[in-house]
Amino acid sequence: MSLLLIPYSLLFAQKEASDVRRGNREYKKQNFTEAEVNYRRGLEKNKNGYEAHYNLGDALYRQDKYADAQAEFETAAKMLDPKADKERYAKAMHNIGNCSFAQQQYDKAVAAYQQSLRANPKDNETRYNLVKAMEMLQQQQQQQQQNQQNQDQQNQDQQNQDQQQQEQQQQQDQQDQDQQNQDQQQEQEQQDQMDKETAEQILQALEQDEQDTQEKLQRQQGKKRRVEKEW
Repeated sequence: MSLLLIPYSLLFAQKEASDVRRGNREYKKQNFTEAEVNYRRGLEKNKNGYEAHYNLGDALYRQDKYADAQAEFETAAKMLDPKADKERYAKAMHNIGNCSFAQQQYDKAVAAYQQSLRANPKDNETRYNLVKAMEMLQQQQQQQQQNQQNQDQQNQDQQNQDQQQQEQQQQQDQQDQDQQNQDQQQEQEQQDQMDKETAEQILQALEQDEQDTQEKLQRQQGKKRRVEKEW
């Protein structure tokens, strides 16, 4: 980006002029932090100073503060009439495009470069940057599309896996239920068998008691008959 230095005829521009000039000197020496400080001092005296905003954007850009730089260039661009001040407007939009490009906001970069070219169609550097931004935008969109497809595939794979796990769980639950039913059936059969055996034992015991009783009666009756004969 080029440093824009334009003399002012308006009286209010003199309020920040000395700070802007000091900022310009520091900028040329690549002391971008000191340049930023001076430009901000100028804006404290006149917040509507176009040159201070624009050059502050330059200083911030050189410090890789792209979002802050873009805000300053946008503020500067809003002070201009795109039709009456095409050259400065074109430069401001060109630099806005550069800031957007640096932040990988290629769609915004393309839009800014296009506006710059509308104001100055002969700017080859802007035209080159526009082509590059369009290429990067296409790559970005393709990458985003690929990422989305990958994400969709991952989601589908996860969904299939979840469904498979659910089916396996259902099968396991069914097997567990079948085993439980089988165990209950076996337990019931064993209980029934025990009840049957117990009933048979009780019946046998009763029959044995009855038999013992009959035998006892028979013995008693036999003794009584033998006694009667002796009499």
